[in-house]
Amino acid sequence: MSQHDRILFAGDPHGNFHPLIAAVHKYKPEAVVLLGDYDLDMPLHHCLQEIVDLTEIWWIAGNHDFETPDKFNNLFHSALADNSLHLKVVEIAGLKIAGLGGIFLGRVWYPPQPQKWQNKQHYLHHQPTHIKNSGLPLKYQSAIWPDEFEALKKLKADILVSHEAPSSHRHGFSVISDLAAAMGAKHIFHGHLHENYIRTIKNNIHVFGVANMAIANLHGKTLNHP
Repeated sequence: MSQHDRILFAGDPHGNFHPLIAAVHKYKPEAVVLLGDYDLDMPLHHCLQEIVDLTEIWWIAGNHDFETPDKFNNLFHSALADNSLHLKVVEIAGLKIAGLGGIFLGRVWYPPQPQKWQNKQHYLHHQPTHIKNSGLPLKYQSAIWPDEFEALKKLKADILVSHEAPSSHRHGFSVISDLAAAMGAKHIFHGHLHENYIRTIKNNIHVFGVANMAIANLHGKTLNHP
């Protein structure tokens, strides 16, 4: 196994996990990191049962994973639920990897516009009783919340994985570039926008966009071409 292939990054599967499974069999990585948008019709561990004993499986959520209660539950209540990287730094195959799942949502915070709510509690405090009692709606659970984002900035990592793109992409966000710089990360891998590309942004941070159903290695090389 090449050292560059010891961790693989999987772009949005949208229900098709065959490229990822094939890549694990071929490259035998120590770990794989999934970048969101699974569109699960069954629990994630069932979709990946062929490789769960062959490699570590880590993930962040995308916007599609909050579209319905079934999609949500098949991810967040699967046997792989504890392997979420969202708002954490985990040492994986010798590298510290930080995760930022979800998307920027205009009704919460859409940089560079100012935030609408300070945090989840602030939002719920201003809602009708029936919303307070039923908890945060799925749409709002998909949002990147400013207080959690700021807390993540205080951690250190080698790699940041996010669903949203940083400033390297025309639909990206400079605050994600700033987040990576604050954390000392030298690489960002992101999904969401269905494009394979490699760019360098400020602080000499290398950004790797991973297209839907594509698999990339630590050098950002695309190992399959869906």
